[in-house]
Amino acid sequence: MYTRKAKRIGLTTAELTVFAMLGTIMYLSKFLTAALPNIHLLALFIAAFTLTYRAKALIPLYVYILIEGVSCGFAMWWMPYLYIWAALWGAVMLISRLKLPRKFLIIACMIVCGLHGLSFGTMYAPAQALMYGLNLKQTMAWIAAGLWFDVAHGVGDFFAAALVFPLHELLKKLEKSKAKIF
Repeated sequence: MYTRKAKRIGLTTAELTVFAMLGTIMYLSKFLTAALPNIHLLALFIAAFTLTYRAKALIPLYVYILIEGVSCGFAMWWMPYLYIWAALWGAVMLISRLKLPRKFLIIACMIVCGLHGLSFGTMYAPAQALMYGLNLKQTMAWIAAGLWFDVAHGVGDFFAAALVFPLHELLKKLEKSKAKIF
């Protein structure tokens, strides 16, 4: 029954398996970089998966978010993840449609990933304000207090995004070899 439903939305069993593994890799990468303040490889993975799998990249993204919730608890801090990471996916979808030359697309991905990391706290702030009843002044103070973490996040995401295209190329090669097997 699950397989029939997956086929109705255009997913094969192999894709479901690959996407589950990619979401798990995202979680493990964040777990392994947890000692670094807001520096991880999630933007790299989201951008590369989006370039490779387009709309289907949302599947490993939400697998990651689900694993994060299961392992750390579905508390209020988790809820903004449902939209914050999708914003990066959407931005990469948009810039990939611009048909930029590869070197400009690489730079655009780096800028988008860096800006996403830099604005992470600001995107998180509306949920924070709603969850804890913060007024505008308190919300702005919350954003300001986390600014240095957002700067570290943005810088880390910017430089990690330099690896988006090598990972994208690897994923394309693996997809081609998978097609030969299946």
